Amino acid sequence: MDLFRMKASRRATLLDRYSERVGHLVQQQMTEAALLAAKQDAEHSAALAREAMLRAQAANRTKSEILANVSHELRTPLNAIIGFSELICTQLLGPGGKDKYLEYARDVHDSGRHLLGVINDILEFAKIDAGEMKLYEEVTDLAQVLASCRNMIAGRAHKAEIRLDIPCDGEGPLIWADERKLKQILLNLLSNAVKFTPPCGRVWVLAGQDADGLWLKVADTGIGIAPEQIERAMAPFQQVDGDLNRRYEGTGLGLTITTSLVQLHGGRFELESTVGAGTTATVRLPAWRLERARQIEPREAAAAAA
Repeated sequence: MDLFRMKASRRATLLDRYSERVGHLVQQQMTEAALLAAKQDAEHSAALAREAMLRAQAANRTKSEILANVSHELRTPLNAIIGFSELICTQLLGPGGKDKYLEYARDVHDSGRHLLGVINDILEFAKIDAGEMKLYEEVTDLAQVLASCRNMIAGRAHKAEIRLDIPCDGEGPLIWADERKLKQILLNLLSNAVKFTPPCGRVWVLAGQDADGLWLKVADTGIGIAPEQIERAMAPFQQVDGDLNRRYEGTGLGLTITTSLVQLHGGRFELESTVGAGTTATVRLPAWRLERARQIEPREAAAAAA
């Protein structure tokens, strides 16, 4: 019995020692795991800090580029407005300079319109960026939208000696959309096409339907964009020609606003371009917008007849 007790006591002692050792090992592993986790957390925090610093540096560069671009676009027309208006006010050319004064007045008018366009683009982008842009949808006749855009861009295309082909004769498909914003999308693309197409070039619009919905293409024979520059061209306040003495005026917001307006309609915007050969911009709107217009139009016609 004593031997049995001795063996039991020894087993208990061994068990206690084993339990103590296991507890020590567990504690050691927990400590090592905690240290490893702390190290990983520190490394992760350092990585996050580096990433945040890089983002801040990129944002700071972007801010500087935005200020440079916007200040250039605001100062240029303002200088023209101030300079030409002073010439008119002081009658620098004398009382007999009536024809020149009329020419200067037109320059003041054109500069003022350009300045208003720049400010409108900035305000439009700010509204989109803040998520405050809303759609006011209705049944919209695409042919009427195309005709309106052709009338608004025709003078500019004629002055630039560019052939403009926009098919808008007859009835076009009806689509459930914000008519004003749909015009803005097309005008932005047409304005870009005319701006970047040399004299004797061509700008045209194609439209059609497929299983995915309505598609619109605005194409040109302009200077084009290198594939690696397309992402930059789509970014806000950016232009491929980033020099302040760039040949083409603009805030660099046209494609950004266009993309946002297309996405508000649930659509997609695509840009394909080849340097020296031209650019094709494609707007795709979902099929349900065509179906919605087809469903609503008969009801509106019946209500009007009643």
